[in-house]
Amino acid sequence: MAKIERDTVVSEALALLDEVGLDGVSTRALARRLGVEQPSLYWHFHSKQELIAAMAAAALEPHDEMPLPEQGDEWSSWFRDNYRSFRSALLTRRDGARLHAGSVPDSASRERLLQKFAFLVDSGVPQADAIAGMLAASRFTVGSALEQQANPDLEDESEMNLTVPSHEQAFEAGLTMLLNGLQQTASPKSPARSKGFAGR
Repeated sequence: MAKIERDTVVSEALALLDEVGLDGVSTRALARRLGVEQPSLYWHFHSKQELIAAMAAAALEPHDEMPLPEQGDEWSSWFRDNYRSFRSALLTRRDGARLHAGSVPDSASRERLLQKFAFLVDSGVPQADAIAGMLAASRFTVGSALEQQANPDLEDESEMNLTVPSHEQAFEAGLTMLLNGLQQTASPKSPARSKGFAGR
């Protein structure tokens, strides 16, 4: 039985996703694509759920490569750029938002999230608001990408005499509203808190 590299399995699984969508991804179809027997995949993944989790993590690599915020960065600009990057990564893959929804971050992703959270708190955003703001923005971003991938072509609501903004315009408007709410609670950064963040 041929043993294949884990990265190769994930890469080909993502290529399969782009071709057939999430509903068409199966271990049988993936094994056929790789030219191996289905049990060969179990060297690396004991279930389809484990494979999907690995695919979700790999699909977000472009976002994870975005530099982490540093002391002195303007937090509201970083916040906006962070979720733009997240949305872009979700939209890069067919059904990328569905792939990500419900996934659990791995240890490296959790560490990045903690550093982002610490940066917001250090910048003057109260802890509870930083947590709620990041969760709300993350879920809003996934929902925005999910809507775009499910219905890429929006039409004007002519019967209601309303012009519907594009997916990107709606995302930017919603992100601005979330950011405005966080800015209402933020206080000026104190030197003591800046030193605390530098050691994390």
